[in-house]
Amino acid sequence: MKLVTFTESDNTRIGLLQDDGIVDLSQAGPELPRDMLGFIAAGPDALARAGAIRQAAHYARDAVRLEAPIPRPGKVIAIGLNYRSHAIETNSPIPEVPLVFTKQATSVTGPYDPIFWSEDSKALDFEGELGIVIAKDCRRVPKEKAHELIFGLTIVNDVSVRDWQKRGIPPSFTMGKSWDSHCPCGPCIAVDPALDPHDLQLKTWVNGELRQHGRTNDLIFDCYALIAFLSTAFTLEAGDIIVTGTPSGVGMADDPPTFLVPGDRVQIEIGDIGSIENEVIEEPDEAACFY
Repeated sequence: MKLVTFTESDNTRIGLLQDDGIVDLSQAGPELPRDMLGFIAAGPDALARAGAIRQAAHYARDAVRLEAPIPRPGKVIAIGLNYRSHAIETNSPIPEVPLVFTKQATSVTGPYDPIFWSEDSKALDFEGELGIVIAKDCRRVPKEKAHELIFGLTIVNDVSVRDWQKRGIPPSFTMGKSWDSHCPCGPCIAVDPALDPHDLQLKTWVNGELRQHGRTNDLIFDCYALIAFLSTAFTLEAGDIIVTGTPSGVGMADDPPTFLVPGDRVQIEIGDIGSIENEVIEEPDEAACFY
């Protein structure tokens, strides 16, 4: 099952992504919540009712706008240097514990929305990543039970402003990772117990050139270890997203580094989840200054 958040006629709600288009859950199952956070919080019963729906799509895919599956998650928690290949390409030691930072929820944007570039930095980079969506509120989850807390999987571009990321002593990753539009996500949340989060192929293209080609079996700290580690310190809530790290191939690691500029297009594909694609544009005036 592939769950999406979509907008049609200025009305945003959730649906099922099928080969023939979008099934509108507000029509197919009117008793179901209309927003993704509410749907996740409703638990297994809502998921079972949605999974039992068998009908043709209400809308063609190109007749709606796909939004980020969770437009405003409570938390977006990201992990740095979590692929061996990426640690090696950046000449970094293999971490002994997860390197944790946050991306502000306001950085989340849709799977096909633009990424903003601005004059404040010339070091805009891409990172194709697997995102895991938390199923319910939880704390101190044992690693052996962590699989029970994964609602589904999604794709995230952990867009990074490298010079801002490296500012300060120690560096402030959050400031370099949280700019508006710098967390494209989607196109769906794939909910499938048979989908192994540790055996997925991840590819990233920039302007059609393959830049990243890795597998999630290269994770240093796997998804279950991350849930156990994070939930030791704080409550993970339904709909929180854990962004699990990126494989080798980022622009920063080139010699010399190659960074994104307006006009570039970044596409990320992960296994059976699908793909997202975002164009880099100059930050529009309406996004640059309002108060």
